[in-house]
Amino acid sequence: MSSAPRTLAGARILVGVGGGIAAYKTAHLVRGLVGEGADVRVVPTVSSLEFVGAATWEALSHHPVLTSVFEDVEEVAHVRFGQQADLVVIAPATADLLARLRMGRADDLLTASALVTRAPVVVAPAMHTEMWEHPSTLENVAVLRERGVTVLEPAVGRLTGPDSGPGRLPEPSAILDAARAAIAAPRDERGAVRRDLVGRELLITAGGTREELDPVRFLANHSSGRQGWALAHAALARGARVRLAAANVDLETPPGARRLDVGSAAELAELVAAHRREVDALIMAAAVADFTAAERATAKIKKDEIAGDGSDAVPAIALRRTQDILRHSVLDRAAHHAETGEAGPAIVGFAAETGGEDASALELGRAKARRKGADLLVFNDITSGVFGAADNAVRILDHDGEEIARAEGTKTLVAHAVLDALLPSLPEVS
Repeated sequence: MSSAPRTLAGARILVGVGGGIAAYKTAHLVRGLVGEGADVRVVPTVSSLEFVGAATWEALSHHPVLTSVFEDVEEVAHVRFGQQADLVVIAPATADLLARLRMGRADDLLTASALVTRAPVVVAPAMHTEMWEHPSTLENVAVLRERGVTVLEPAVGRLTGPDSGPGRLPEPSAILDAARAAIAAPRDERGAVRRDLVGRELLITAGGTREELDPVRFLANHSSGRQGWALAHAALARGARVRLAAANVDLETPPGARRLDVGSAAELAELVAAHRREVDALIMAAAVADFTAAERATAKIKKDEIAGDGSDAVPAIALRRTQDILRHSVLDRAAHHAETGEAGPAIVGFAAETGGEDASALELGRAKARRKGADLLVFNDITSGVFGAADNAVRILDHDGEEIARAEGTKTLVAHAVLDALLPSLPEVS
């Protein structure tokens, strides 16, 4: 399993398409996978071809489309496709398809391939709410997850006809993120995603806060939220429940995450304080503003009112420090432990630094790790830029500033490295 690719680039991916109207969205997913350099083979069910024809899949994947175990018999396609796959993604998965996957049926090329594969499997259900909430479907999903299959939570929204509720296929971008998380995840002995965070709940902060100066302007930073999003997808793939504190992030919510939107550093501090004692780990990936306006103007600051004489005068904006949420959380955990004996959550901080004449970025990161006192500090040197990029390079430091791990590559690979380093710090399951 060590030779299996851990990114979508160059990976052989089998995309299964179930017989639901949401199959049209899968075309966008296939295009996204191919765009990242994956070799994609689409295996639709016969009924799904009533919604999207074989010609579409062949045009997008550049491979012929088969549906039956009796096609391409001399190549034993129903075995070969599953054996060669580095990742299997099934979208949409109908209630019937979930049932057949759970029972180990092999009555068409897709289910036979799924039965053969030892690669990670990501399943994106789509069906009417009553079907999704039926005890049979819930049991089928639970069994598949126990076997290491990543079954995404369906989105909530408009379904076919006038119906609305849980059961909508997640957006292709969210399924693509889940595919990245699954292929990069550590594997168990069967090749499935290792679900070492089952029973755990994580609070992950992501994005960048905005500090309002007046009703129009604000102080902000370049954080896109993509590293925090990658952490959420990785944690969900490994079985965790995730609360995702999103500070001004314009990304599709990871299926299954509980999204909690905030704007400012003060709002994020309040949210973290309300949730941190209820989770097993707090991962502070958000870029939190160090300063905010000492006093927010109630009306737009107008330049012609600053200098009525026509000069180039500019306003003097008074700032004050925001709460150090990471350090405050560490101190709160210590105080709560002293009072109750409860261990409290593991705490992970992030530090983006640039070096100067007096100290390198790494030296500043080590000093911050010792000052903050979190279990882990994920440090990266942003001298050459990292915000919004697809890749990242980090050093993971302990509370003494000692390096315990490094990770470089996609933000998804970095996310899994952070979770690997976090595992020993998690409180014992009661």
